[in-house]
Amino acid sequence: MQSVSHPHSGWTWPTPRSAYIHVPFCRHRCGYCNFSVIADRDDLVQPFLTAIDRELAQLDRPRIDTLFLGGGTPTHLDAAQLEWLLQQIELRFSLTDQAERSVEANPEDIDEPKLRLLADHGINRISLGVQSFNPQKLKVLQRSHTAAQAAAAIELAAKWIGNVSIDLIFAAPQETVSDWQADLQTALDLPINHLSTYALTFEKGTAFWTAQRAGRLDGVDEATEVAMYTMTRERSSARGLRHYEISNFARAGFRCRHNLAYWQGRGWYAAGPGAARFVNGHREVNHRSTTTYLKRIERNESPVAESDAITPLQYARERAAFGIRMIDGIDIAELARETKIDLHSECGDAIEKLMSQGLLQRQGNHIRLSEQGILFADSVASELLG
Repeated sequence: MQSVSHPHSGWTWPTPRSAYIHVPFCRHRCGYCNFSVIADRDDLVQPFLTAIDRELAQLDRPRIDTLFLGGGTPTHLDAAQLEWLLQQIELRFSLTDQAERSVEANPEDIDEPKLRLLADHGINRISLGVQSFNPQKLKVLQRSHTAAQAAAAIELAAKWIGNVSIDLIFAAPQETVSDWQADLQTALDLPINHLSTYALTFEKGTAFWTAQRAGRLDGVDEATEVAMYTMTRERSSARGLRHYEISNFARAGFRCRHNLAYWQGRGWYAAGPGAARFVNGHREVNHRSTTTYLKRIERNESPVAESDAITPLQYARERAAFGIRMIDGIDIAELARETKIDLHSECGDAIEKLMSQGLLQRQGNHIRLSEQGILFADSVASELLG
């Protein structure tokens, strides 16, 4: 698919160079999860594989630099199913020689044969949903693996894939700062190149949200959460994982190129239940329900549930809002050259307000979050969105 000019802007939308494939299957749904997943329905795997290939067949074998298989848990598929999916992806996309190829996995789902299979198909980055190494916290978070399984999975993935990223959750119910310190220390002592950390949230519709509303479950207070986050920044940096985005830390040369494509608004293809794509100024989201997605594909109907045409101004504002979450910040002049939108005039008042509040710092055309602003990144991004 070629880039398309916007009729009034004098510029073209970026040609997507990334692809996301959503594999919705999980052993069970964790209480905090609000993603598009389906648990204990392995009978739907084969229909899903057929459907995802039919969806991908609509593309004209685009050339891409990053591929991300997420979920759900792609490695929940058995070896034969996973290999078939990887083969079809290789058929439907032309991946560059230096492409970043990522797969999400849970510690309990990977073993040496499956990792060998991934490596044989060029997977060069694995993201493990560890969440914690603390047995009690793993129980609270309703995870299926043990701390020992998590550590062993990281070591094994480092051996076969090399580039290992892990996710950790902090601010879990009854968690103390010292608990989190121990969790973080365990992670930093293992062979990881990338770390993503997220404060536990209680999203509407999840089991945790219901329990919180009923008074059966609650997170930590704000001061404790801030202390945990500050510790994460300090200790990760000291161990060579530089803070480069609000929730993400990486060794030099190991930032997630796929996520950078999202944050920098470069455009991306996507397929699968709940998958969101941004192509030629159009943002589309597939239906979140796996069964509805399958029915629509089987009936030769579009799986798209939501579709929006993005204006150049919306695009520029979104580039600013996502870009400001990067610790390096954004260059307004560079953004203007790329989008033909002058954010000085469009967001000038918001930028001045945020600077007066001590949340933004500015040097010439470059703006970035202040140390205080890093703690209020979502609010800053909302202001820039308008």
